[in-house]
Amino acid sequence: MTTTDIGYAHESGKTVYTVTEAFQETARLRPDQVALRTVGGTQQITWREYGARVEKLAAGLAALGVGPGDTVGIMLTNRPEFNLIDTAALHLAAVPFSVYNTSSPEQIAHLFTNAANRVVVTEQRFLDIVRDAGVTVEHTVVVDGPAEGAHTLADLEANPLPDFDFHAAWTAVRPDDLATLIYTSGTTGPSKGVEVTHRNVLAQIIAQLDGSLAAGLDDRAISYLPAAHIADRISAHATNLLVGIQLTTVADPREVAAALPDARPTVFFGVPRVWQKIKAGIEGKLAQEPSPVKRALARWAIQTGIAAARADLAGRREPLLTLRHTVAEALVLSKLRHAMGVDKLRVAASGAAPIPPELLEYFLGLGLGFTEVWGMSETTGVATYTDLTKPRPGSVGKPVGGLELRLDADGEVLLRGPILTRGYRAMPDKTAETIDADGWLRTGDIGALDPDGWLRIVDRKKELIINAAGKNIAPTNVENAVKAGCSLIGQVVAVGEAEPYIAALIVLDPDVVALRAKEFGATDADFATLAARREILDEVLAAVRAGNARLSRVEQIKRFIVLDTVWEPGGDELTPKMSLKRVPIAAKYAEQLTRLYASDLPEGVVNVG
Repeated sequence: MTTTDIGYAHESGKTVYTVTEAFQETARLRPDQVALRTVGGTQQITWREYGARVEKLAAGLAALGVGPGDTVGIMLTNRPEFNLIDTAALHLAAVPFSVYNTSSPEQIAHLFTNAANRVVVTEQRFLDIVRDAGVTVEHTVVVDGPAEGAHTLADLEANPLPDFDFHAAWTAVRPDDLATLIYTSGTTGPSKGVEVTHRNVLAQIIAQLDGSLAAGLDDRAISYLPAAHIADRISAHATNLLVGIQLTTVADPREVAAALPDARPTVFFGVPRVWQKIKAGIEGKLAQEPSPVKRALARWAIQTGIAAARADLAGRREPLLTLRHTVAEALVLSKLRHAMGVDKLRVAASGAAPIPPELLEYFLGLGLGFTEVWGMSETTGVATYTDLTKPRPGSVGKPVGGLELRLDADGEVLLRGPILTRGYRAMPDKTAETIDADGWLRTGDIGALDPDGWLRIVDRKKELIINAAGKNIAPTNVENAVKAGCSLIGQVVAVGEAEPYIAALIVLDPDVVALRAKEFGATDADFATLAARREILDEVLAAVRAGNARLSRVEQIKRFIVLDTVWEPGGDELTPKMSLKRVPIAAKYAEQLTRLYASDLPEGVVNVG
């Protein structure tokens, strides 16, 4: 080891320097505790079982020719088999990487060509897509049953490399070895493979332990976000390996709210849209409450909680409000948290996109300890976070321990520290564009710093709108203002480059549209028909006007179109983490964008007035 090695002080008392060392200590320390489980406990794996299977799978992978530095492609839903195979590969000093489940054959071909993996591990449902990619791999492993021309996990475990020395293999792993590749979502071009080392992972976990995100042996989390995204890779998988938290895997991310009462997580990470869907689910259940008295009481309690949260945020002391909040907590809020499955939740975190302040106030009002985080694949996850005891809507907080942060002359956020990637796989030019000779990473985000050093993200550097008058406008500021108070709205795309005013494309949330359809007695209508209903358009118009009231005149939306289609993560319009693909959207909806700026008022275009 060198003097620059980052050591993680494990609960066992031993200092470890790689993810594999940490896993071995965790498994030794907690052999009989459940490490991995599925909803309902239909599958449960203890740390002892986890360790034994990792050893067998590592020997089986070695028999397929996997060794130090070799890449292993993984295209799986969130299931214990992912954790098993990924961890086994790490013990060979190999480089496991995940593929988004929504990937097309062309996208898979790009990843496999860049990663140069000779082995892929997948499920039967993805087998045809993987093979359609047209990239030759030497071995395919299918985890959920036999398939022609493929190995099973049982095959791997039953056919180890002769005389394989497992202990020698994992103790040979070094801090600067790659732990994974995280392929960026590719909003503007082909995805880049972010190289994440064991040193990066340990630095990230150590940084989190010093702040609000700290997790311990007795914590529980849910793995439901794609393992191809840095959020699940670190907050779920890596934290499980290093810290020993229990993971409940959820194969379908749409079922995460239903999984909460079963898993009872103590730490939970969600992108803003997940939190918005949880809020919509609460509102939907309240709307279906048959008792008018109970319904009114619940709504009063939630509004009281929100008012109390706002008072706390503003530093106001209101004795009467405090008394009402105490009653609301006893009668409703504590029971609501239990029913939701978040009564044990210690840390609720949001990231990947700005969370609207009103949504943050809603969950603070429900009594959750909430932190907003900001980071990227290139920072191995979290770069900044807000303190649980000091939430600050609109801010993403202070840097994690060991991270330097400064703003460039144009406001771009620059970072330097041990959590930073060493670069992009086989893309030296892209690496040089992003990380300078002094180790500063250009994030591409424009930020502003509070007097006490807390960061506020203004927008993406390349996404700022410059209108016809030359004013710089941050589209996410406009979009979040509209989405803040309306669960019906799933996505907003603000436009107006070189135009006299801001306009928008608006996409509805299909789950909330379905709830509205029940209210209208129109459950037989298709989505396009519902999107054009007067009641829906009026609700959207009210949300746009409410959002405009929060914005300066130059930022306000003057016209919008409600699209009659659903946007899915990983589709033409959204990345798997639900970021907007603005360039593809502009191309695909060019006709609608033109109509927004027509001299007359075309059919389907709503004038805000």
